[in-house]
Amino acid sequence: MARFKLYIEFEGTRYQGWQIQKNVRTVQGEFFKAIERVFETTQFEFYGSGRTDAGVHAIEQVAHLEIVTKLSLHQMLIKLNDNLPQDITILAIEPSTPKFHARHDATARSYIYLISTRKTSLGKQFVWWIKDDLNIEKMKKATHLMSGFKDYENFTDDIKEEKSTMVDLHFIDIHTYGDTIIIHIVGSHFLWKMVRRLTGILVEIGRENIKLDEIDDIFENSNFPVAKYTAPPSGLFLEKVYYENQQILQGIDAFKLPFSVI
Repeated sequence: MARFKLYIEFEGTRYQGWQIQKNVRTVQGEFFKAIERVFETTQFEFYGSGRTDAGVHAIEQVAHLEIVTKLSLHQMLIKLNDNLPQDITILAIEPSTPKFHARHDATARSYIYLISTRKTSLGKQFVWWIKDDLNIEKMKKATHLMSGFKDYENFTDDIKEEKSTMVDLHFIDIHTYGDTIIIHIVGSHFLWKMVRRLTGILVEIGRENIKLDEIDDIFENSNFPVAKYTAPPSGLFLEKVYYENQQILQGIDAFKLPFSVI
């Protein structure tokens, strides 16, 4: 058995998230089918760095594949991409250590969320179009109050698999680029729907429907209706997965953008 590290991009519009599930189309499910066809075996291990929600995209998801093969890295890349749908692409494959685990070894994840301030016909599936004027300065002030090592239980649904709802959210940055507002969020890990709900609350603050002095109540009051502010999945991208000894980047030049949006 040899273990490989894969860098993957995908458009999540047609998929019910990353993780393989019965009777629905998922990104991991498409990989299972492609791997079985290319290597003519069901004896392999394939894991991603984490799940993504239905409809969420990835600029650079990381996964590991453990399998017996005589194919070169280049042959693997070509053959797997030929057997994957057009909206899923392996960007690169490299050998990894036998113990490397795409999920367990990850030290941080980076997401970006794209908001369009105008109606767009070309990028509809990649942004959240918001007609209202947003107070960007108030949103930026809110990011400092919403990040840090906190309990984000109110920003996720009840999942038995989650052992803890404590997350070290390193930072939330907000940038404007033409007609696009870019929210860049980096943390140790993220709970189900957490990034979309953080984004939704930030937008309501930008609309001035939620005040800055209400943020503590959002975290502490389990009755606060965070779920109703969940941002749509279309604008969310897993941007990068960090591993040991990789420096976490911050700033306008610290992240990649999907070429098809800007």
